[in-house]
Amino acid sequence: MSAPVGNLPATLTSFVGRRREVAEIRRLLTVGRLVTLTGTGGVGKTRLALAAGEACAKAFPDGVWLVDLAPVRDPATVAATAASVLRAPDRRSAPDLDRLAEHLARQRALLVLDNCEHVVDESAELAKALLTACPDLRVLVTSRETLAVTGEHVFTVPPMPVADEAVDLLCDRATALRPDFRLTDANRAEAARLCALLDGLPLAIELAASRLRTLSVTQLAHRLADRFALLTGGCRTTHPRQRTLLGMIEWSYELCAPEERTLWNRLSVFTGGFTLDAAEEVCSGDGLPAHHVVDLLDRLVSRSVVLTTQAEGPPRYRLLETIREYGRLRLTETGEHPRTLRRHRDFYLDRAEHLAARWFGPGQQDALAWLRAEHADLVTALECPAADDDGEGALRLAVALRHHWCADGFLTEGHRQLDRLLAQHPRPTPVRVGALWCAAWVALLRGDLNRAQELLDTAEQAGADDPFVTGLRGSLAAFRGDMREAAVHYDEALAAHRRDGDGPQALFWLFQKSVVQVHLGDPAALATSTRAVELAEEHGEHLYRSYALWALGFARWAHGDEEGGLVHTRAALEILRGFNDYAGTVMSLEIFAWITAARGEHERAAVLLGAVRALSRATGVCAAYAFGGLHARCEASIVAALGDAGYEKALAQGLDHDTPARAIALALDDVPAAVTGPAAVDPLTRREREVAALVAEGLTNRQVAGALGLSPRTADTHVAKILAKLGFVCRAQVAAWWTENRTSA
Repeated sequence: MSAPVGNLPATLTSFVGRRREVAEIRRLLTVGRLVTLTGTGGVGKTRLALAAGEACAKAFPDGVWLVDLAPVRDPATVAATAASVLRAPDRRSAPDLDRLAEHLARQRALLVLDNCEHVVDESAELAKALLTACPDLRVLVTSRETLAVTGEHVFTVPPMPVADEAVDLLCDRATALRPDFRLTDANRAEAARLCALLDGLPLAIELAASRLRTLSVTQLAHRLADRFALLTGGCRTTHPRQRTLLGMIEWSYELCAPEERTLWNRLSVFTGGFTLDAAEEVCSGDGLPAHHVVDLLDRLVSRSVVLTTQAEGPPRYRLLETIREYGRLRLTETGEHPRTLRRHRDFYLDRAEHLAARWFGPGQQDALAWLRAEHADLVTALECPAADDDGEGALRLAVALRHHWCADGFLTEGHRQLDRLLAQHPRPTPVRVGALWCAAWVALLRGDLNRAQELLDTAEQAGADDPFVTGLRGSLAAFRGDMREAAVHYDEALAAHRRDGDGPQALFWLFQKSVVQVHLGDPAALATSTRAVELAEEHGEHLYRSYALWALGFARWAHGDEEGGLVHTRAALEILRGFNDYAGTVMSLEIFAWITAARGEHERAAVLLGAVRALSRATGVCAAYAFGGLHARCEASIVAALGDAGYEKALAQGLDHDTPARAIALALDDVPAAVTGPAAVDPLTRREREVAALVAEGLTNRQVAGALGLSPRTADTHVAKILAKLGFVCRAQVAAWWTENRTSA
């Protein structure tokens, strides 16, 4: 048997994971002649290129040839380096590029140009010239920056999935150095946390594995605060910059122009992802004009310093933690860190207050989606060291985020932040009064009534004359079952809003007043709740329109209109599909369960009460909001019909529906489709599977909407839910999942 043609080096370590990536690169090499692997330093581009080259070697009878350009310092020698590696005949009268092209002209070969980022222009020239002159040649490139050559197919190498491949790599490399190393139930979760802290970067994981000769997984994870000092070593035969994580990142930094480095440094203040407008607001100034940011950001993306996040809506960007930490170190060295942090805080404060001021109207779903996407940076902004405002900025931000805390499943975080900030800033100011009633609202929803009263008392002692303090007094009374006192406070709050001309905000007290009126037997409850629905519709309100609808459903049911009660409560749940509101979902489900039980569907009602209990446990929402007696009465009717054991059994069926989306799907019969075989763990509903099938065919959200007769917003919501349920970040992953899990009808 003849020796294989080419010069691919024999591997000294096993190749872990990356099967899909190798398959995709092989596919790209069949449809295009130039494929470039990009990605941040240490992500494994070279190793992946070698694995792909080895996997498709049989398709290239004239060999797979690796040309490592990392040692090249003079860009003019790129062609000469390649000619030398491929053993092109040395004809002194011919330029290196010409003799290389002549050598490869009739060969069916794969040329792997490795580490091109520092000689990217010369590499692009070489690739273009060779592909033009050599029709059977394929070129596979690794670079932190694309070549920008016509016909180039770009594959961005992602970090390793933490839960499986990254942990497998850590275990494989650690075992090679320490044969007695084992992953156990006790340390597996810690190993996954370690790999997550290392961003799933193979280089960082391999360097970390070398430390497991002397440290446990837990010790190593705890010491990662100084990762650049800790992660050193590696193989002595590798390039010097690859022996330390710091060396790898510094290599990328040195390749950047001064303005690119400045932007990299300043972007490090973002904790999570960010948008272009955020980068322009936060990172501009002091020598970096705002209009330069878009071009510089594009360059950092092309250099694989900044990653793009594929999602619906405007593009989002992010830095891997290792890249971010390095930028923060450099930002601190420049003395700009405090100033940039303040700009970061001011950006999020301005945006949050803008959303809060326009809350009672259209755009709530978009506002909450933005707040969810920016949650990590909002927390960072809240914890920004006090600047010139003596902490007022952080308090203002915490208040502006009130709907994020109370209507989007972040009650615990809201409680933590508000209590922390109120303790740090005791000076009585109007801003602090706002924070007090906001914290009281959070406490009410968490069922901490004593804390809510304490906060409201403190607000009044500070001389607060705020309708929200008065109205929340009513909510507190209702929670305690004193409906007459609650009604008085609600009327006072509504009168104050009328004086101030704050029409839409009255909605917040109207629906609560109608609930109290039902308990008091006041026939005006129907008119009050109807007015709440009308007010919501007048202002294009969505979230509290759902509250008004379940309040109207409650009133109709209480007045003997069982069908009307069911229709309005169901309509409330339909609206709540677009939110992540635990409190609203709990209230709606409570009423829905009572009506279901009253219709004789006792087992189903018990399952729904199980979901109510699960939601209450998950977030601390007080499920008994003025419903204590009715809740107990509903339970008694179910027990009478099913018996204690039957009730507990049905109740248990609802306990795993511990998110608003799952609980609403249960109530509205939108349960996951029954499937068999590999797709038995399919979490999607039937409608979501229909949407996923069309996404897999390459249809846009708007095309999906047209095909299924949906509104564009509904299609957007379905796709977002599919991504969330499957843990994916892009539509391509949905397509791949659908292909693997598709079942016959």
